[in-house]
Amino acid sequence: MTCVDYVIRGGRVIDPKNEIDIIGDVAIHQGLIHSVGEGLKVTGKEEFNAEGCLVTPGLIDGHVHCYQYATPLGINPDERCLSRGVTTVVDAGSAGSSTFLGLRKFIAERSETRVLCFLHIAAHGLAAAGCASGAPGGESDCLNQLDVTSCHDVVEQNRDMIVGVKARLSESITNNGKNEQEVYRRAMEVGQLCKVPIMAHHTLSTIPTQGRTGDDCLCCPRDMAPGDIYTHTYHAFPSTIIDPETGNILDDVIEARKKGVLFELGHGQGSFSWTVAELCARRSFWPDIIGTDLHSGNLDGPVYDLPRVMTKLLHLGMPLYDVISAVTVNTAKAIGRDDLGSLSSGREADVTVITLEEIERDLEDSQSQTRRVRQWITPVAVWKKGKRHEITQPKEIPNIAAMKSNAKDWPALVIKDAKPPSVLQDK
Repeated sequence: MTCVDYVIRGGRVIDPKNEIDIIGDVAIHQGLIHSVGEGLKVTGKEEFNAEGCLVTPGLIDGHVHCYQYATPLGINPDERCLSRGVTTVVDAGSAGSSTFLGLRKFIAERSETRVLCFLHIAAHGLAAAGCASGAPGGESDCLNQLDVTSCHDVVEQNRDMIVGVKARLSESITNNGKNEQEVYRRAMEVGQLCKVPIMAHHTLSTIPTQGRTGDDCLCCPRDMAPGDIYTHTYHAFPSTIIDPETGNILDDVIEARKKGVLFELGHGQGSFSWTVAELCARRSFWPDIIGTDLHSGNLDGPVYDLPRVMTKLLHLGMPLYDVISAVTVNTAKAIGRDDLGSLSSGREADVTVITLEEIERDLEDSQSQTRRVRQWITPVAVWKKGKRHEITQPKEIPNIAAMKSNAKDWPALVIKDAKPPSVLQDK
């Protein structure tokens, strides 16, 4: 009988890339996936009993900020991602062309977590920037910082790590909106030149979500190209994808999806609304990619980590198989990394084991509106390139202190619950 390094036995193995959904085993040897199947005839130097668990490809978080110490939003990917079952993260624009090498040398090359990134169209990225809904002032106030040539060159020189271009489209960080159209245009230009997707953050923006007949301005997501990624899909601020008057998804959003624009969750500190999510869920408008937008301002709530964000989608009614797809194969395909997101034999052995528990617990959205969830995803084991890593768990869910702080933005929402969050009512 063949001897391998690890055998993960008896779990429900879900690998959407290979259309696998079985009770079976996963064998790992020399850092690679050896085999997957029912009752594998192999022995492991070490074995993990996964009975009652789900075994998936290593989770991919398609939206984080992990340029720690060089940006206000940066977090440690090993401490906050790998230890929660996430083997690959995609940093969403923390670095621009002038600051990218620091992200590579001091974060990606020193982390156990695989770190990829979208390069910010602004040369300095998010070096001095926080959330886009704060006080005026941001990375795109000066168009001199948005150099197409330097952005293009850095993408081309770092194809192994850079998977696309990031643009943040918000009035407060683009010289009071005067630069927004040009930020968008230049990001799309680099995307077209390099044949990579752009990721567009579009909240509190002067750029219309729904275009009008005869308009001569760019709209978002209408003018995005197939394969481009629209993030913060379920936010409830002005620029939301929902028509506040009807509660329907805007026509341009539906048409953008039809032509191939991808929608990424991008939960973040301000960009996930239970109210918007439920309106979208009624129409089965699910995110193609489930990313957390995990950063220093939300890692202790309302985001916590990717498994907790997956839990929210499951509560909304997104099928489990689709939830797993949106954190594995879908993300890998969107960023042009088909070598990731599967349990195919011969691929690097990135494997996550999670449990799906029956439980009743409140989970908050970005403005502290809560829902009582009854299924809970918890990571219990993770292997990255065949090496097992320790799992940690959040200390407090929900985090009431964080909820009280985040609820302050509730009045600014254009789509929201009929009653304010309980932490506001308790005052």
